[in-house]
Amino acid sequence: MRNFITRLWRPALALFIGVLLAGCEHRDENAYQGYVEGEYVYLGSSQAGTLTQLQVARGQTVKAGAPLFALDSVDETAALKQAQQQLAAARSQLADIQTGKRVPEVNVNRAQLAEAAANARKAALQLTRDEAQYSAGGIAKAQLDDSRANADATSAQVRQLTNQVEVARLPGRSQQIAAQQAQVAAAEAVVAQAQWKLDQKLANAPADGLVYDTLYRLGEWVPAGSPVVQLLPPQNIKVRFFVPETRVGALALGREVSIHCDGCAADLTAKITYVANKAEYTPPVIYSNESRAKLVFMIEAHTSAADATKLHPGQPVTVALK
Repeated sequence: MRNFITRLWRPALALFIGVLLAGCEHRDENAYQGYVEGEYVYLGSSQAGTLTQLQVARGQTVKAGAPLFALDSVDETAALKQAQQQLAAARSQLADIQTGKRVPEVNVNRAQLAEAAANARKAALQLTRDEAQYSAGGIAKAQLDDSRANADATSAQVRQLTNQVEVARLPGRSQQIAAQQAQVAAAEAVVAQAQWKLDQKLANAPADGLVYDTLYRLGEWVPAGSPVVQLLPPQNIKVRFFVPETRVGALALGREVSIHCDGCAADLTAKITYVANKAEYTPPVIYSNESRAKLVFMIEAHTSAADATKLHPGQPVTVALK
């Protein structure tokens, strides 16, 4: 009986070993298992607010510069208008200092100067007559002194008004102008800050890509810094695969590899863009009974942007070295 059983299982065992060896002989040493990885761009705002517009949907492809979402901006708009008005006031004050007094004000000073000059001439004539009268003994010494004092006063008034006319046509002092220029610069900085905060309430796509997900709904409060749209540009799609230590030395940046995936019409070409410098154990997501205990090196490769859209994060692929 034992001999009969032995005659039965020995051929079966031989067949199994033969199949196993055949499978090992046909295993492609240049092919490795891998998967697709996506590096997402999380787009949010530095300012908090209620989500008022969501102009994209999950799964949509957008172009660079396309509007994505908007938050309410009532406060930011009002702050910008206030800053702009303050800047306009500061600039007007600077222009006023730089140009001196207005023409009507200068004309008033000139009229006052003309009146003072006429009074000075009149006082000078009166002084001349009084001096002659005093020499002839016709007036007292006190009356002559009054005439001299009046002539001196009117002459001083002429000099004073002459200086006022000249000053009225001059701009402000350099210190005043510098101080006002600083006020204008400060107001311009406030406007720039208010404009930046307002711009932060709107978000546009930084590059072409796939809207992988939207993380808030209309009407929800979005905290500052929280992402609203999860974008996946094609250049951020890459393939990760793992090679044993014996093969990593032959791999260099820029080397071409072939990517095979289920559902792809044809294999894709990619270039190695990263070679890990530290070994690790085969990741559980792709290990097999043969390789799960082996140390390997992670390799990353990128396809062209056009081919990258044919791949999907998490998709298993087979990578063949060229």
